[in-house]
This record gives sequence, C-alpha cells and structure tokens, in this order.
Amino acid sequence: MQKRIAVVEDDHNIRANYSDALKRHGYDVAGYVDRASAMAAFRLALPDLAIIDIGLGDEIDGGFTLCRDLRALSNSLPIIFLSARDSDFDIVSGLRLGADDYVTKGVSMPHLTARIAALFRRLEAQRAPARAEDVLHRGELVLDINRLSVNWKQQEVILTVTEFWMVHALVKFVGHVKNRDQLMREAELTVDDNTITSHMKRIRKKFELIDSTFDAIETVYGMGYRWRS
Repeated sequence: MQKRIAVVEDDHNIRANYSDALKRHGYDVAGYVDRASAMAAFRLALPDLAIIDIGLGDEIDGGFTLCRDLRALSNSLPIIFLSARDSDFDIVSGLRLGADDYVTKGVSMPHLTARIAALFRRLEAQRAPARAEDVLHRGELVLDINRLSVNWKQQEVILTVTEFWMVHALVKFVGHVKNRDQLMREAELTVDDNTITSHMKRIRKKFELIDSTFDAIETVYGMGYRWRS
C-alpha cells in the first residue's frame, strides 16, 4: 500500500517540484497551500508523513502552529520541516514543537527520501510480532519497541519516533558511549550534529518533566552520550 505524504508549502513551484519528485519515488502525495486547508484535510484523515514549510502565506510562523496542531492529533506521525530558514532558533523551535526532523530547502532528493524512508522503517517496528526481548527494562525505565513507548518511574514519556529510537540506541547497551555517528546509524537518522544536540536536549527535558532529578543521559564531552548504569 502506498504511503501518503502531505506537502504543505505556499510556493506553487516548490510544492509541485517536491510533490512530483516524491510521486516518482512511489509515494501518494497531497499538496496544501496553507495551514487552514491542510488542517481541514488532516482532521478528516491523517497522512502517513507530513512535510511542512514554516512560513505559510501571511502566517510567518504558520508551519510551527500547524506542527503543534498536528502533533496534538497524533504523537507518532512523522513530521519534517522543510524550510529556507536555517537559524538555530528556528531549528530548535521546530524540534521542540514535536517535529522529527528539520531540513533546509535545496536539500537533494536522495537525501530527503533517505530521511523519509528511515522514518517509515522505524514506524514499521510497531507492527512486528511481540517478543519478550523487545521490552527493555533499565532500572526505572521500561522501553517497548513494538508499542514505541517509554515509561520512566511508571509514567509515560511522550516521545516522537526519532526521539524514541535515540533513547533505544542509548539504553540498548547501558554505559556505552554513543557518538553522533553511531546514534545516527543505530537510530537510522541522517541529520547534522546540531540536530542531534537539539534532540538530546528535548529528550532530557521530557524526562525532567516527570522527574526533576533525572540524570540518566550523560554527555561525555568530545565523545558523545551514554545512559548511566
């Protein structure tokens, strides 16, 4: 069954170019010119993945609003920001709102489709047959691969798909340092160092909302990250 991708972009030519390219890769693509038309469609039926620009028509930050509203409809739906804005502020803002990735316009189609395919592969994990080894217990942490769920001190930590697999990469081998390249490989990410750092900051904050003393994720300066034993 074809995966359905929504492209929310107010520039007709850009929207058409990305839509046509994704269709050639076998995806069913729906394009939307603004936040209102996109949300009207999403309330009727969610896509399998959404690609969103930040500036939508007269709404300078319309894409941020759309991301927040879309994340309220689904915690697990993959969301990618595709924007000409490349400041750290915009990237961090997008990730904090729940996007799984942030790429700048001009990215090559092979690079973009690789990120899309990785997000879809990780979602397929929840359809795999349940196995006891797919539930990891690490002290106060319980991580269920099939449900893509994480619980800390018996409370659920709401993570995006990307965040989930980054945590999984750390807790699979407690105490082992994972550098950024290893995190990208094991979590099937294709992002830059700043995006990895932003994800890690946001993951920590989500655990700290449940437990203000949370310190299980340790930064090993110059090397990477590890889950404390």
